Amino acid sequence: MKKEFMTDINKIKFEVYREVARMAFEGQLKEHAEEIPYNIIPGNAPQYRCCVYKEREIIRQRVRLAEGHTPLPGGNMKNIVQVLPAACEGCPINRFSVTNNCQMCMAKKCLSACNFGAITFEGGRAHIDPKKCKECGKCADACPYNAIADLMRPCKRACPVDAISYDEDMIVEIDDKKCISCGQCVVGCPFGAISDRTFMVDVIRLMRNGVKVYAMVAPAIEGQFGANVSVGMIRESIKALGFEDMFEVSLGADFVSKNEALELEEKVKAGEKMTTSCCPAFVNIIKKHFPQVADKMSTTVSPMQATARLIKSIYPDAVCVFIGPCIAKKSEVIDSIAMGGADYALTYEELYAMMEAKNVDPENFEGDFQQGSKFGKNYSVSGGVTAAVLQTFKERNEDIDVKVYRADGAIDCKKALTLLKVGRLPEDFIEGMACMGGCVNGPAMLNKDKTFMKDRNAQIASADDRQIIANVDTYEEYQVNMHRH
Repeated sequence: MKKEFMTDINKIKFEVYREVARMAFEGQLKEHAEEIPYNIIPGNAPQYRCCVYKEREIIRQRVRLAEGHTPLPGGNMKNIVQVLPAACEGCPINRFSVTNNCQMCMAKKCLSACNFGAITFEGGRAHIDPKKCKECGKCADACPYNAIADLMRPCKRACPVDAISYDEDMIVEIDDKKCISCGQCVVGCPFGAISDRTFMVDVIRLMRNGVKVYAMVAPAIEGQFGANVSVGMIRESIKALGFEDMFEVSLGADFVSKNEALELEEKVKAGEKMTTSCCPAFVNIIKKHFPQVADKMSTTVSPMQATARLIKSIYPDAVCVFIGPCIAKKSEVIDSIAMGGADYALTYEELYAMMEAKNVDPENFEGDFQQGSKFGKNYSVSGGVTAAVLQTFKERNEDIDVKVYRADGAIDCKKALTLLKVGRLPEDFIEGMACMGGCVNGPAMLNKDKTFMKDRNAQIASADDRQIIANVDTYEEYQVNMHRH
């Protein structure tokens, strides 16, 4: 099983994860972690940066992240998303600059629009003094020739909640009071200077110590390892890594669908609005940026938490590890550890690295496995939660007219929440997905090529047809608590 990496950044990240996982499985990480930069960057010729010394320092900082630490000792452990200072280029970009389109016009609207005296005229064109410019953008809006270019740094442009700033050396800083852990800056930085802390070593150590660790794979797992690798094959390969067993989070999604439908029914009949609570980045947007509407959020736990609670009701000593395409799930685990749900979260990137470290190839296994319904599996795509809730109404023979706002992407989520905040949202229900297209476009997906959705849809289409309510009722004896508290 060899994957092609989208960029060299993904390749390096994988190589670090694989080496850290290999040493952790062998019980040699503490003694040999310092060898990893030399294993990955051998010799004296640099491959990507100015020198091998900088490249190795970046690897060292990545190793610390893979071990669950911050890139530098004494860093902020609160935030999952972290900056690797050695990798940040400081991008010496002045955000607004005048291009050759400037006509030195008589109106000089850019000059009158600037309130900070940053614009002057010389040599037949306008100039912007970066020391005076406050990056308000009014000059760019005012120019009739569109001659002023907005060259925002990629990480800052990628962040939907303005959590990115810079220190005096122009190295990126992340405001954890604003950050929603969506991971868009991780994907957006072309130097790989932003990444996420992992729980991978903690999970491996637990398995090595004989703890019964249960994996929970997110609904986006179908098609992730190719058209010929079924969920059953993934389950057997995960057990070969040392996990006790594997559950589908789509099963927890069925629990959520039933419970959220009941909750929405009450809200609609009372003339109230409601939002979903499945996407952790969307939940973080509400908590950090729209606390005024927090009371409108569904009180139902996420599918991850529902699945973990089910596992623990069956196996009280279980340690539950979510595995998916989402970085924000790691923040959800940290924020909700006292709720008795998931204990750790890993990404598909980390799972693949663990498989490679132990020479476990899903294609070498066999097995059929399905726990969730097709509607639960489709929680991974935008609109999937709504479809499942409406299906639950249908199965209960409830004729309820629900108007839905399907917020696709963090910017659209903010738009919907703004309307809700000011009382101008016409819809009854907001389904919020911080990643465009849903979890299938998450920042830690292994496979995003054009064949992935085709493979995924084919695998879901071949799954058994199950009713959501009947599927959930099969587990009714376990009395799973579905509410946040």
